[in-house]
Amino acid sequence: MTETSTEGTNTTTIDGPGRQVARRGSGDPATRGRTTIADGVVAKIAGMAARDVVGVHAMGSGLARTFGAVRDRVPGASKSATRGVKAEVGEVQTALDLEIVVEYGVSIADVSRTVRENVIAAVERMTGLEVVEVNINVGDVNLPEGEEDDDERPPLQ
Repeated sequence: MTETSTEGTNTTTIDGPGRQVARRGSGDPATRGRTTIADGVVAKIAGMAARDVVGVHAMGSGLARTFGAVRDRVPGASKSATRGVKAEVGEVQTALDLEIVVEYGVSIADVSRTVRENVIAAVERMTGLEVVEVNINVGDVNLPEGEEDDDERPPLQ
């Protein structure tokens, strides 16, 4: 016969005649305490997941990429996994804004869909947070080597 007595957060179990087994605390150990996840952690996860998608050339706006490229050339400096990612983290939910540069010729709709799926899966799996939205801004298209933007070409005569 097993009897259980609970007082406060301590639980005592009596198993069999006169045998007592004491356990400290009650319930699932995962519920004892609080875990907070910084915005930067979620942004790093999202940035890495977005970069893994075929068709994503880079992350961030032109200005951020320019400053990042200069910083990345400095010995000892590391590439910023959060470039082009803004995360807002609440207690159980998060929302993300991503700025990406896509490769010329890919379907922007398909790349965006895949980025969104990849980011949501990675963030939810690693953090346990619910991703309520992933907003994607395609800020540029990377042209193949040797190609120039229209505004850089001389005018036709």
